[in-house]
Amino acid sequence: MALNSPICEFGRPAVDFALDDADGRRWTLAGCRGERGTLVMFICNHCPFVQAILQRLVRDTRELSAHGIGSVAIMPNDPTQYPEDSVENMRRIAHREDFPFPYLIDDTQEVARSYGAVCTPDFFGYNTDLELQYRGRLDASGRKPAPPDAPRELYEAMLEIARTGRGPEEQAQSIGCSIKWIE
Repeated sequence: MALNSPICEFGRPAVDFALDDADGRRWTLAGCRGERGTLVMFICNHCPFVQAILQRLVRDTRELSAHGIGSVAIMPNDPTQYPEDSVENMRRIAHREDFPFPYLIDDTQEVARSYGAVCTPDFFGYNTDLELQYRGRLDASGRKPAPPDAPRELYEAMLEIARTGRGPEEQAQSIGCSIKWIE
């Protein structure tokens, strides 16, 4: 089921976490934080909305890193319902796509719930004080990639946050597959 992310709650603080990546390394919010901002993303392997943006997401997060923006991706789904979201497949995709960010497993789904994540992809862009400034989409992609010349909405918003500490007032909601909650 496709869902839209809620609108941005400007100023909402980031929630700390301690989660493992697919290789077993433990990460915290502090370990993922950038000096000029932080992007927390909820993604998964099986979702066609994530698959449609994956190469752009890797490109944009790599470029944002050069501007002092730290990024982290968290996989919140129940892999018993969707085996494609297993730890082994997370590892395979992270290595194949050369993720420039940690790809973490939220096996209890507590982190996704604490952030209020509802879909994959769901993006949370924070300023240096870890105050929420962006809750929009990567770009105009849906189940299919947007045209190559589509505005880079997330990228531009994070650059604005790095420069000014504030995100854009107008933000288009992300759309994606609902999170597969543990029953």
